[in-house]
Amino acid sequence: MPSDRTARRADNDDEVPGLLPDPAEIEETFDRLWPIMRSITGDGVRETHDILGEIVPLTRHEVPSGTKVLDWQVPPEWVCLGATLTGPDGKTVVDVRDHTLHLVNYSAPFHGAVSRQELEAHLYSLPDLPDAIPYVTSYYTPRWGFCLTDTQRHALPDGDYQVAIDTAFKEDGSLTYSEAVLPGDTAEEVLFSTYTCHPSMANNELSGPLVAAYLYRHPAALPRRRLTYRFVFTPETIGAIAYLDRDGARLKQALAAGYVLTCVGNPARLTRKGSRQGDSLADRAAAAAWAHREGTRLIDFYPSGSDERQYCSPGFDLPVCSISRTLPAEYGTYHTSLDNRDFISFETLADSVAAMTEVVRVLETNRTYNSLFPYGEPRLGPRGLVHTLGAGRDARQRMEAVQWFLNLADGQHDLIAMAERSGLPFAQLEAVTGPCLEAGLVEVVG
Repeated sequence: MPSDRTARRADNDDEVPGLLPDPAEIEETFDRLWPIMRSITGDGVRETHDILGEIVPLTRHEVPSGTKVLDWQVPPEWVCLGATLTGPDGKTVVDVRDHTLHLVNYSAPFHGAVSRQELEAHLYSLPDLPDAIPYVTSYYTPRWGFCLTDTQRHALPDGDYQVAIDTAFKEDGSLTYSEAVLPGDTAEEVLFSTYTCHPSMANNELSGPLVAAYLYRHPAALPRRRLTYRFVFTPETIGAIAYLDRDGARLKQALAAGYVLTCVGNPARLTRKGSRQGDSLADRAAAAAWAHREGTRLIDFYPSGSDERQYCSPGFDLPVCSISRTLPAEYGTYHTSLDNRDFISFETLADSVAAMTEVVRVLETNRTYNSLFPYGEPRLGPRGLVHTLGAGRDARQRMEAVQWFLNLADGQHDLIAMAERSGLPFAQLEAVTGPCLEAGLVEVVG
């Protein structure tokens, strides 16, 4: 294996061909995942992981119900066999088989007749979105209920309604999370985390797992990985907490950068929400990867959102950012039936995968260099560097990159810092590292 001084990044120079997914391929997987009744526990999560496991070789973990995880406790496993509400005329008002959002997620079982007035306390709708079914959960407080459009709700006549909710809670059940690990030359890890617990929501739920699954192919196919990559699929909140309870201490030692993938499917600008640390490698790598990508934004950390709030809780304070497009607070169809396949774009999902492969490339190739000729500018002509830089505009750009690279190769600036200082694209600076290493001008020091 070549020494650090002469090591080339050539193993990973070229884009790995054929790894970015075709939008039609993502769409096919989406259609298989869409109808599954998911929750924070249960067979729906396992079925979802079975399908994702055809793309990513997942190792499954089960955390028994009742297990204390940090300040929480894993709830009983929820089983949903069916749920219907039948009107006074004998016609079905709602059936969970028609839409998984029709039943309050984690609803308690109930069978019986109730009056229209009694039923009202168990119905959920959205007056501001009269044609949307809301997503309502009751994970930790026993209750039963149905969700329907506000239009449906106000059309319900007086009379007696038959409620049939066939659910159960397994005290001997478990919470499921899965992971896949791609070992690298170093133990430094990059984490991609996403959640698999929401039923029938396209952007809020399925976009993150789909992007994570298809992203896996890129680092998996690299001829050589410097970093170790870990992909984690958990139920939101309680799953991340259970994962951190088991693996948090190790992550505090090993994690170099992490990203929570959520709401990455609708056609809007890419958003990197920063880590609690603010200037971690995760923050800087995404910023560098997308610095010259049109239509991206960088926002600061705030302690709400998705699982980044667990990874960035003060005791862990891990270098984890959140990657999304439209933030939940920015679209009114969030947590409703209108977050459907019409709200997302499969081309956008494929672009989100591509955007994250750019981040992987930055993480893989970001190194710190030290000049072996720090006094004055070294001669480039005798070392063949001027000749290999070509002519015209490309030559000027490459020369500018060489000059910035050699000037900042002081053992204190990594490539990301060089890109930040110079304003040049990271890839432009990265492209000159190999020739400068071969010419014996620099050595790798970090």
